[in-house]
Amino acid sequence: MNSFGRIFRVHIFGESHGECVGITIDGCPAGLVLSVDDFTADIERRKPGAKGTTPRKEDDLPIIKSGLFNGKTTGAPITILFENKNTRSADYEKLRAVPRPGHADFTASKKFGGYEDYRGSGHFSGRLTVCLVAAGVIAKKLLRNIEINSAIVEIGGEKDLEKGLQKAIDAKDSVGGIVECTVKNLPAGLGEPFFDSAESLLSHAVFAIPAVRGIEFGTGFAAAKMFGSEHNDALKDTTGSTFTNHAGGIVGGITNNNELVFRIAIKPTSSTPIQQKTLNVETGEIENFSVKGRHDLCITLRVPVILEAVTAFVLADLMLLEQKIPRVIST
Repeated sequence: MNSFGRIFRVHIFGESHGECVGITIDGCPAGLVLSVDDFTADIERRKPGAKGTTPRKEDDLPIIKSGLFNGKTTGAPITILFENKNTRSADYEKLRAVPRPGHADFTASKKFGGYEDYRGSGHFSGRLTVCLVAAGVIAKKLLRNIEINSAIVEIGGEKDLEKGLQKAIDAKDSVGGIVECTVKNLPAGLGEPFFDSAESLLSHAVFAIPAVRGIEFGTGFAAAKMFGSEHNDALKDTTGSTFTNHAGGIVGGITNNNELVFRIAIKPTSSTPIQQKTLNVETGEIENFSVKGRHDLCITLRVPVILEAVTAFVLADLMLLEQKIPRVIST
C-alpha cells in the first residue's frame, strides 16, 4: 500500500492539489537531534528552477506535527506535512474524458472506480516525492558516516547533459535520463538471501519514484556480455574488499563492504506539450490531445536527491534490523 520498511517504516499520504502532502515515519530512534533547518538543503535540491523544470513552485516548508520534543526525536512516530499552495486545478478538468498518455489517469480510474482525485495526478503525482526527501533527511542523519551521492550521468541519450536537455527544448517534447547512486562506508552483512536481498529492497523503494523504468547494480545488463572469469570480483583482503566491483557492492543479496553502485533509468516526462492521440472515454473516439499545465521537460533533473533519500531510508531500516544503529541515540 503506502508504507515501506520494517523498523524504520515510512507512510506517505496526500494528493498533488489537496490541502497538503505528508509522511509519517515510525521506528526512528529517540534522541536524534532534528530541526526544520536540517531539511533545507535537500528540499532545495528537489525544487524546480533549472532549465527544463516545471514553473510550479511551492515553499515546501516542513511542518513537523509529532515525534519531536526539545529539538530531539522522541521515539514516537514523526509526522511531517508540506502544504500545497500553488495549484491550478482547472488545467485538469478535461482529464475525466481524455486520459493522458503515459499517466495513471486511466488505471487510477479503473482501480478506484472514478473516486480518485485526478487533479495534478492526485496521489500518483511526483509532488509527493518531497515527502520521500524528508524521510531521507532523517535517515541520512541516522547513517552518519555513510556517504550517499547521486548524479545524472545521461539525459536524452547524451553524456553531455546540456546537449541532451536541448533536444527536448528544440523538439518541444520531453526526454528521460539515467541517474547513478553510490554509497560509501557501507558495512558488510546487510540484506537477506532471496526476497529481502539488499537489491530487492532498494529496487522496491526506487520504483516508488514516479517515472523510474529500470535499475541495474554494478555492471548491470553489461554483465550479460561478459565471461564469468571477467565478471567475478576477487577478494583482496578479509574486510570483503575486491579488486573489481562488477557486483556493485552486493553479493548473494548481502552487502560486501565495497562501494554500493547502481543506476536507474528515468522515462521522458509523460506530460509533454507536443500533440498526441488518445481515447476520449466518453465518446469512444480517438482524438488529438496536448497536455496543458506546468510540467518538467526532463524530470530526471530533480531525481538525484530523491534517489538518495529512498536509498537512505532503505539502508537505515537494514542497519536497524542488524542493530548497527541504537534505538536510543546518545548525544
